[in-house]
Amino acid sequence: MVLDLVRYSRILEIVGDIVKVHVPRPSEGETAAVKFGDLALLKQSDGRDSLAQVINIDRDAVSLQVFSGTKGVSTETTVTFLGHRMRATYSSNILGRVFDGTGNPIDGGPDLSMDPRVEINGPTVNPCERIVPTRMIRTDVPMIDVFNCLVESQKIPIFSVSGEPYNQFLARVGIQADADIVVFGGLGLIFDDYYAFRETFEDAGMFSRTVMFVNQASDPIVERLLVPDLALAVAERFAVEEGKRVLVLMTDMTAYADAMKEVGISMERVPSNRGYMGDLYSQLAKRYEKACDFAKGGSVTILTVTRMPGDDVTHPVPDNTGYITEGQFYLHDGVLDPFGSLSRLKQNVIGKVTREDHSQIMNTMIRFYSGARDAEQKQAMAFDLSDFDRQQLKFGRLFRERFMDINVSLPLEDALDLCWRTLAECFRPEELLMKQALVDTYFPARVSSASPADGDQPATATPAAVPAG
Repeated sequence: MVLDLVRYSRILEIVGDIVKVHVPRPSEGETAAVKFGDLALLKQSDGRDSLAQVINIDRDAVSLQVFSGTKGVSTETTVTFLGHRMRATYSSNILGRVFDGTGNPIDGGPDLSMDPRVEINGPTVNPCERIVPTRMIRTDVPMIDVFNCLVESQKIPIFSVSGEPYNQFLARVGIQADADIVVFGGLGLIFDDYYAFRETFEDAGMFSRTVMFVNQASDPIVERLLVPDLALAVAERFAVEEGKRVLVLMTDMTAYADAMKEVGISMERVPSNRGYMGDLYSQLAKRYEKACDFAKGGSVTILTVTRMPGDDVTHPVPDNTGYITEGQFYLHDGVLDPFGSLSRLKQNVIGKVTREDHSQIMNTMIRFYSGARDAEQKQAMAFDLSDFDRQQLKFGRLFRERFMDINVSLPLEDALDLCWRTLAECFRPEELLMKQALVDTYFPARVSSASPADGDQPATATPAAVPAG
């Protein structure tokens, strides 16, 4: 396009990292020179170039978010619009590579400038191209696999407070999940966290099937807004064109929302709730809705971290996120809480692609853990405890140690067997209130005697033969 070569030199305003330039409105029948989301090249008076993106068009005033900041930008700067949006490199060569928030490699690897590029921030998938998700992603985390299954094409966040090891947990899920490709998006990470993710992926031997897009805390804020779009554009291509099962990991979406707020304030937009812009919901939904199980291809599953400032679930970011996603995992005190966690798609796989006892054992374990919580309250208030209360107290302690701790790693079938052994150590078969056929098949045949009193050491159990499947 000839219009792409036109330079505009009338700078109207420079506020923060935003430059406002005057662009004459096109005459009737002419093509617009500028479109929302287009890239622009700023040439400064000293000869340096800066890349920017169109973030607002108000008649003949175009607002540009400058990636590298406006330091050195003056009214003598000229602007050239490139006529296209931000693009991400997509080819098999990007596996095992690390990119920054503008899609440029930062790992010192081979040059990728000649590889194909795809535009980011495209539309979400046509509903007619989607299928109902019916496949499970195993993570070897009992609180996920047993109690809140992660299903292909699911979009689900980890709600956590600051100070929790959510990044380490996210990295472990990434290396243990049975996905073909992992696409990682880091938002405002300090260098230590970025390096820890990279080292974890490398040590696990999965770096060759991983793509990383990282915006560090010292990088420009606007790049933080681009990382999710870069990661999701690449993930979508791998799923559609190569039929891969792609797991997208992003941490954390609260930093993304904070970057949106900062940009909005620079543009003098009126905030809606606690300083966040009114389009927070739609901006988050636009990214999360990229999760899809394609009828003619693979799948994109999104697992993110959402920090809750002050452990406040009503904070605008987790509050809006909860309306978009299909549940959440609630992380606090180093454990995944079964009462704060939810997977709305787990019924699509439990008992269908998992073992026949999965549904019953899941419900029974949660029922007894709920009873253990009630017994703990009775004990704290100095009420008399029954023998059954003491059994539940013992069960609650074992449940937290064996399942809730995020460091526990067990394949699904082993976790189900451990559920039966834990029940056998605390209760008699007739106390389980489960289907008798399942009790006859899976309840351990021999259990060493142990008092149900709280504080006893866990007894050992010998499981009965478990049929395959």
